Order: sequence, then structure tokens, then C-alpha cells
Amino acid sequence: MEIRANRLDRAFYLHQAEYEEAALRVLRSGRYVLGDELNRFEKEFAAYLGGGHCVGLASGLDALWITFRLLGIGKGDEVIVQGNTYIASVMGITLNEATPVFAEPDVHYAMDADELETLLTPRTKAVLVTHLYGMMTKMQPIVDFCRKHGLYLVEDCAQAHGCKDEGKAAGTFGDVGCFSFYPTKNLGAFGDGGAVWTSSKELAERFRVFRNYGSEKKYHNCVQGANSRLDELQAALLRVKLRHLDSLNEQKRQIAVRYLQEIHNPAIVLPKPAIGTENVWHQFVICCRQRDTLAAFLKERGIGTQIHYPIPPHLAEAYRYLNIEKGTLPKTEILAEQVLSLPSYIGLTPEEQSEIIRAINDFSLEKDI
Repeated sequence: MEIRANRLDRAFYLHQAEYEEAALRVLRSGRYVLGDELNRFEKEFAAYLGGGHCVGLASGLDALWITFRLLGIGKGDEVIVQGNTYIASVMGITLNEATPVFAEPDVHYAMDADELETLLTPRTKAVLVTHLYGMMTKMQPIVDFCRKHGLYLVEDCAQAHGCKDEGKAAGTFGDVGCFSFYPTKNLGAFGDGGAVWTSSKELAERFRVFRNYGSEKKYHNCVQGANSRLDELQAALLRVKLRHLDSLNEQKRQIAVRYLQEIHNPAIVLPKPAIGTENVWHQFVICCRQRDTLAAFLKERGIGTQIHYPIPPHLAEAYRYLNIEKGTLPKTEILAEQVLSLPSYIGLTPEEQSEIIRAINDFSLEKDI
């Protein structure tokens, strides 16, 4: 049996007829950018999140960097961000010439709120939380910290479509929630795409102007904006997936339940969701002291895995100029050396799940030399 690390075709075939109808509807409409499909998706996704305003953009990275641009964060400003995140989170800050200040993770792979006071400086302007792997961060301590110090709160929800904390949706706790619709995401498009959520009608309108070359009216450019528009085809396809998102997320939860209940290998550290959170399990990420040996063992058994992520942003070559030495963020760096993502995707069969569980339980650590 060969089990891929990830595959997207099975999710497509679940609702193939609906996707094909939506695609043909757009192709036949003759309207491919900033049309009715996008307007409808923005309203439907905002409603899914519990209200407010959604603005479709070209990618999740665009959602991040445009957010900090419109919040007025730039050179000389600092943004607190967790160290164990995908590099796009940090790029959203640095593309505006602001400086990332890295926080260590807690036992849930989330930002450790207890660290925030120690990272605060007179230059701190915002906190960027990442709901990593589809596991929801406990938000109230971070919300309280930002309110106390007058800071912006931005959420990176690229992996958290449908996550909740105490019943409230990821992306709706702060000033802006940033979403990616990259195909692998729980609410994934069939190409690049992204969006922001905000409770502010005025800020939402600024996003709409900025994404379209800074133009509120054609050829009347009031600001230096960007070309960052979620196109009609992706919006139509996302509308289909959004209708089924809760059931798709439930499939991912059921896979996670099996892994959590049936993996009993002392060499494996399983993920620990925070109490009061509803998680969507974008990735099912374990830790193993001999991660590379485990990955090779699973590969021999025909099971693919992935590493999210092998190099933390503060050690990436792109951020060498920050002069952050290895060892500065020990918890982040240990995770980078030990995390491994197991197959956990829509359409993963019970038989395949059983084979993965059996292989994991068969693995034994090599003795340290």
C-alpha cells in the first residue's frame, strides 16, 4: 500500500459536479475579475465567520503584508510574532520594513502569551498570532495584552478556516484576520487566493481600494495600491467548498481522533489541543526525537510524510540580517528538528489510516550513539 503525504483529488471528486458547474458558470459569464461571484463569496465567508466584512485578495501573503501596510506599520516599528510559524507570517511584517520580534511557542504549538510582556518595547505596534496546523490559539490573554498596551492584533488564519475558541471564530478576535486559500488549505481554492476579515467597514473599504491599484473608481487612483484580487473563478469554486467546509473539517477531525486514540508509541509526542478550542486539523503534527529516522522508516512502509517546517524563520537565510543566532529560540528550534506531519487529508481511507497507525506504533527509537 502506498500512501501519499498529501493529495487533493479525492476532495475534488467528492463534489465534482458542483465544482464543474461553478467553473462553467464563470467561464460562460464573460466576467472574470471583481464580479458577482466575488461579492457573494465575501458576504458568505463573512457570515460563516459570524459577521463583519471580508475582502478577497490574491493570496494569503498579500493579506498579511497589505494588512500591516494599511495599519500604518513600517520602518522602526516592531511586531511580535511566534517563532514556529511559516515564513509568510514574517514576510508580512518585513515587506513593510518593520521588525519581527519572535515569541516562543507553548505546548499547543501556539504563541506563548506569558512571554509577551518580556518582548514589549516602545517600538511594539502589533501582535501577529498564527493558528498553526489548524489548532486554535487561546486568544483572551493575547486580546487582553493588546488592549492593555494599545496594540493592533492581527491573526494569521491560513491554516484555521473553521477553528474556534470558546465558540468564536479564528480571525475575528483582533483588528484583522488574514486567510489563505492555497489549494492545500481546509478552505482551499484551485490556485492562489486569500482574504482578510475585519469588523471595520471603513478598513474593509480601504482594502477594496488598495487591492485594485488604489482605485475606488476606474482610472482614479487615490493611493499607491496593489494588484491583488481574488478572481471570479476561484471565488465561485470557494463558494462550493465553503458550503461543505464544516463536513470536510469533520472528516479531518475524525482522522485526528483516531490518531490521538490509537497511536501509543512512547517515542511519539502527540499534539495537545487547548481546552475550549475547536480545531480543524489542517495538519496532524507529531514530534519525535529521531524525526528523520522515523520519516525514513515510514517511507520504507510506503507512507509519505512532510515537515512543517524544517527551518524556523529566524534562521532562514532571508533573515540573516536580523542577526539572531541559533539557540536564541530553543523551543522553536527543537520543534523544527522534531515535527513531522502525518497524512491527514480528505478521502484518506480507514484502511490507510490503520496502516499509518500500525506503522507508527511499530517504530522504535534507535539507541543514541
